[in-house]
Amino acid sequence: MKKMFFILAGIIYLSVMSHTVIAQAKITHIAVYVKDLKRSADFYSNVFRFPELDEPFKDGLHAWFDIGNNLSLHVIQAPWEPITINKNNHICFSVPDMEKFITNLNDLGVEFEDWPGNKGKVNIRPDGIKQIYIRDPDGYWIEINDEF
Repeated sequence: MKKMFFILAGIIYLSVMSHTVIAQAKITHIAVYVKDLKRSADFYSNVFRFPELDEPFKDGLHAWFDIGNNLSLHVIQAPWEPITINKNNHICFSVPDMEKFITNLNDLGVEFEDWPGNKGKVNIRPDGIKQIYIRDPDGYWIEINDEF
């Protein structure tokens, strides 16, 4: 009986330890390096209407936004160095109403395009999801889709 107890205890211990050791990582935030904090913070606030979060640094070089799903966007100003920007490297936000979102873009004078680069056009993926691409003030590509 003692032997069975130790075997069972060992199995339970190994089971608990294996779950602890291989815990899945999760994303908590996205950081975007920008040239002008105010210009970029205004963009993310006005285009996406993300609520601004209190940021701990209080140095005038950071702005944090709540982007939903317990995630935040950290906009960080630093001395600007040229970077390579490619449409394949983008972040994506999903919206519940693509038409309303596009109306807001038009009101703000923000250009959008489909994946091939046709200005003012909306892509429809093979799965029926609509998507467009815009650029933030520093040229980063952002996909917006209605997979909400």
